[in-house]
Amino acid sequence: MEGQYMIYGAYGYTGELIAREAVARGHRPILAGRDPVKVPALAQELGCEYNVFKLEDARIIDEALDGVNAVLHCAGPFLHTYRPMVKACLRTGTHYLDITGEAGVFEAAAALDPDAREAEVMLLPGAGFDVVPTDCLALHLKQRLPSAKRLALGVRALGRLSRGTATTMIENLHRGGLVRSDGHLTAVPTAWKTREIDFGDGPRTSVSMPWGDVATAYHSTGIPNIEVYFALPAKQRRMLRWSRAFKPILALGPIQGWLKGRVRKGPAGPSEEERQRGKSLLWGQVEDAEGQTATTRLETPEGYTVTYLAALAIVQRVLSGDAPVGFQTPAKAYGADLILELDGVRRTDVDVH
Repeated sequence: MEGQYMIYGAYGYTGELIAREAVARGHRPILAGRDPVKVPALAQELGCEYNVFKLEDARIIDEALDGVNAVLHCAGPFLHTYRPMVKACLRTGTHYLDITGEAGVFEAAAALDPDAREAEVMLLPGAGFDVVPTDCLALHLKQRLPSAKRLALGVRALGRLSRGTATTMIENLHRGGLVRSDGHLTAVPTAWKTREIDFGDGPRTSVSMPWGDVATAYHSTGIPNIEVYFALPAKQRRMLRWSRAFKPILALGPIQGWLKGRVRKGPAGPSEEERQRGKSLLWGQVEDAEGQTATTRLETPEGYTVTYLAALAIVQRVLSGDAPVGFQTPAKAYGADLILELDGVRRTDVDVH
């Protein structure tokens, strides 16, 4: 592995997991972020260089990226933070990775594909659990049934959310659902559809969610109709449907602040024991115009564990020179079997019907 990379937002829950695993592998990334106390403290503990800077001043970001081959951007919510970092990467010729799962970020990055190609830079958002496993699953299914016109993906995450993930979900509560219909992103009501999905241990009631794959899976596979489902208990499904009536209220600053304040009072994320005990189950099905289907299941470690494993696997490829320029998704850049390179992942195909 050659070159230097930066982890921005290294002191957040997921950023710190990635930084610690990177150092355990013998890497010495530059740790960066906006907090003048947390960044140097973590860097001193891990024996890494560090840089403290905010994302408001383009000149300062450019200076911070001098000599850096790639940035792994971990400071969310990414809808607010991706743009200044992406723009700086385009100006400085630095490859850009992040761990977002937000469809809006993927679409914005895709629109910058010509600029990235001109700058000879790779833009690959979604280098973590959102959306490496599901993106690889989508491309694998497309390869199994090349005539596919519809794709449904399901996620059953057996673990707790981090503060950052919960905050992002709160910010998007009032935006409703999202699907891909005839090639176009289409707004739908929150928890628009319900589907019974067998993740390998019997049917689980799952509801449609605006997961990032409505963007990434389209760019990876070209399948024009995509829906993503999340398995949730009955109480949470009812709360999502209830939220439809309060969309304008949920967007108000005081309400957003109150909800985020509650999140901040909780744990930063799952403990190490919880992560080791947890796992994620994923399901995907494609269908063509004749009604022929193919189904595949994935079993992976807990989501945040997958994030640091996947992100560092991609970083290693990038720094070794394997960084196709332009906008990329994980599966588009590295193939459907990328997810199988991670420890603890099992993929099971169901016969085509």
